[in-house]
Amino acid sequence: MPLTLALVAHDRMKPALADWVARHAADLAPHSMVCTATTGGVIRRHSPDLAIRTVKSGPLGGDQQIGGMIADGEIHALVFFPDPLAPQAHDVDVKALLRIALVYDIPAAFSPATADLLVAGGLLARG
Repeated sequence: MPLTLALVAHDRMKPALADWVARHAADLAPHSMVCTATTGGVIRRHSPDLAIRTVKSGPLGGDQQIGGMIADGEIHALVFFPDPLAPQAHDVDVKALLRIALVYDIPAAFSPATADLLVAGGLLARG
């Protein structure tokens, strides 16, 4: 059964997420991805063959939209590369997204190393 993954990254981390997606494009291809708007645009430029749906940008409510999708059971895993060194104007929304991922106990990765472990652990092989 194909999964739906949420992919989100703060501005300085978008290239790292796009690189991670490109490295795992073959594993991701059978699945659907939902991204905040700007993140989705960066990923599309690096991996144009992947099916990517976008929601609003994070500061405009995209994090909340993804949180709602997690609560509705539409998202099966979250890959979120936050920038730990830069303050975020929408920090409350980011914390709410992290909280909802924990409440609904979905697999979540917050760095390339942990995202690699999700792949190595067979999460994407379910597709």
